[in-house]
Amino acid sequence: MDADDLDYRARTLTGCIPPGLVARFLELGHEREVEFQAGRGEWFCSLEWARLLGHRGQREQALEVLAPYVATKWWPAAQARAELLEGWGRVEEAIALSRPYAEAGDRLALVFFARLLARHGRSGEAFMLLRAGIQDWFLAECLVDVAQTAGMDEEAAVLLEGRMEAAVPACNDPDCDNLRMEPSNAVGLLATIRERQGRVEEAIALLHTREVTSVNGRDQLADLLARHDRITELRAYAASEYHGHAVQRLAEALEERGDAEGAIAAYRVFGATPSGMRQVAVPLSELLVRHDRSNEAIEVLRALTEHDAEDWLVHTLCTLYADHGRSREGLAHLDAIKERSDGKEYWDLFQMRLPLMADCGLLDEAIEQVRAHPEGDTWYAAWALSDMLAKAGRTEEADAVLAQHPAVNSSLRAERLVDLGRIQDAVRLLQQPISKPTTPAWDGAYSTEPPF
Repeated sequence: MDADDLDYRARTLTGCIPPGLVARFLELGHEREVEFQAGRGEWFCSLEWARLLGHRGQREQALEVLAPYVATKWWPAAQARAELLEGWGRVEEAIALSRPYAEAGDRLALVFFARLLARHGRSGEAFMLLRAGIQDWFLAECLVDVAQTAGMDEEAAVLLEGRMEAAVPACNDPDCDNLRMEPSNAVGLLATIRERQGRVEEAIALLHTREVTSVNGRDQLADLLARHDRITELRAYAASEYHGHAVQRLAEALEERGDAEGAIAAYRVFGATPSGMRQVAVPLSELLVRHDRSNEAIEVLRALTEHDAEDWLVHTLCTLYADHGRSREGLAHLDAIKERSDGKEYWDLFQMRLPLMADCGLLDEAIEQVRAHPEGDTWYAAWALSDMLAKAGRTEEADAVLAQHPAVNSSLRAERLVDLGRIQDAVRLLQQPISKPTTPAWDGAYSTEPPF
C-alpha cells in the first residue's frame, strides 16, 4: 500500500468502492463481499469491516484490518484506528497513536489530537499545542473551543487581539481600506470569547467591525442577538444586512416564540423588492409550508421566477409543485419560462421537468424528451436518462446508457449493476486502474463546457 495512492483514491472516490456502495452492500446482505474486499486493500470496505468487528466485540481483529493502512503512515487510517480505540475506552493508546502526526504538523491531525485531549481532561495541553498555529483559522477555531474547557479564555483572547493588531493592508492600493488578518476569523472568535465571558456589548461591537458578515449562510451577530433576546436590535440589523441571513435569524426567533405571522411579515418586508425577495424566497416558502400555507409558498416562488428564472429557485418551486400534487402546474410554469426564452430550454431547467412528468404518469414521454434534447447525448444527461429508465423498470437500458460514458459514470453505473444483482461486475468496474490527471498550466481562458 502507498499513502499517496490511498489518499488520492479516498479523496476522489476513483479506482475504489466508494462508501455509499459499501453501505449498500451491507444493506443488501453482501457482508462477505465487504470482508473479502477489505482483505484486498479496499479502504472503505476495510473501514466499515473494522467498525463492524468492533461492534461485535472482535476488537483485535478490527485493529488488524486497519493495520496495513496505518503502516503506510496515512493519517485517515491512523485517525480511524484512534477513534476505535477511544470508543473502546483505550484513550491512552489513541493519544499515543495520534501524537506523532499532530507533532509533525498535519493540521487535520493536530485538531483531532487537540480535541481528543480536551475530551479527556487535558485541555490545557491541547491549548499549548495549538497556540503556535494561531494564524491558521482552522487551528484558531479549535483553540477557542478548547480554551473554554481549559479555563483559558483570556489567554486565547490576548492571542487573538495580537493577531488583529498585526493585520496589514490587503493590497498596495492607497484607496483600499481592507486588511489582511491571520487568522481571517479572529474577530468572530474573539467575539465568541467575549460573549462567553458575559461581555456581550463588547462582542456586539466587535462583530459590527467585520468585513465578511456571513459564513455558510449564518450571521454570527444575528445569532448572538437572537440568543440574548435582543429582537429590536436584530430587527434593525436585519433591515441593513444585504444577504438576508439576519432576517432569516429574526424569522427563526419569531417562529420559535410562536409568532409565525411576525416571521412571515419580516420576510415580506425584506423581500419588498425583487432583489430582496430573491434572497429570502426559499426560507419564506419553507416557513409557509411548515404552517400549512403551501399555496402561498408556491405563489411566492412562482411570482419571483416569472422575472428571475434562476435554476435553484425554479427547482425549489418545482419540488413544491410535486410535493403538493400540482405537478401539471409545475410543467405549465416551465412551459411559460421556455416560451419567454424563445422556445429554448437549457439542460439545467429541462431536467426539472422529468420528476414532474413522472408524477403525471408520463415516464415514457420523459424518456423520449431526454433523448430528443440537444444535450441528451451528454454524460450529465445520461444520469437523468438512466434514472428515468430505472424508474420505468428498464434497468438493463439504464445501465447501457451509463456504459456509453465510462470515464465519468462508473459509480452510478455500479449502483445500477448492484440493483441488477451483478455484484462482481460492479466491483470490477470500480476497480479499473486509474491514471492521475495532470493539471495543465492555465492559459487564461475559462472553460465553456458544462456543467458550470
